[in-house]
Amino acid sequence: MQAKELISDIFPAVNINDKGEKALVRMDFFKISHIPLVDSDGNYFGLISENEIYDFDLVDKTFSSYKNVLARPFVLCNRHIYEVITVFTKFNVSVVPVLNSKKKYIGAICFHDLVRHLGTLTSSENPGAVFILELDFHNYSLSQIAQIIESNDAKILSLYAETKKNSTKLELTIKINTTDFSAIRQTFERYDYKIKAAYNEDDKINELLEERFDEFMNYLNI
Repeated sequence: MQAKELISDIFPAVNINDKGEKALVRMDFFKISHIPLVDSDGNYFGLISENEIYDFDLVDKTFSSYKNVLARPFVLCNRHIYEVITVFTKFNVSVVPVLNSKKKYIGAICFHDLVRHLGTLTSSENPGAVFILELDFHNYSLSQIAQIIESNDAKILSLYAETKKNSTKLELTIKINTTDFSAIRQTFERYDYKIKAAYNEDDKINELLEERFDEFMNYLNI
């Protein structure tokens, strides 16, 4: 999934010649704390935050005299969603501007839209069981894990790997396309895999996926 596919259909930028008041109104409407500053030719000057508008007394002034001191986080339109997440966490912003190959502004990605697309990426809306395997990193074989699952007429919908600090252990959170996990569990146990947890109820699965998403975002922010 590329950045251009995540661009909000309705999210506007603010012209560099607009006043701070206009930016504040839009930020309040869209429930964001940053907004991109551009000109009529699509040149991108950076993100302005709500705090900066007040701190630099720009409510009744244009941004034109402030354009050279703005932070300029952005992603190119062909970048992967993981790079988008990295920019969000590295700069701690509520929106990420997207530029084309000529470095012209073409839109922005809001954080809540990113979360929605991540739900699609992790297949959270598709029915199926979720389970967690705990294993030693040196014994990790994705091909064997996939073979065990597919030998029981199931498919992997998503997989998330998490390593622990100062440990050789690896946790794999796997979602499959069936809610019946009993036969798959027995096969994993026959191959001496440790199943740390398993879920096949929607509320528990959603809670687990949200927890794993938070851990993923915290990891990128380290």
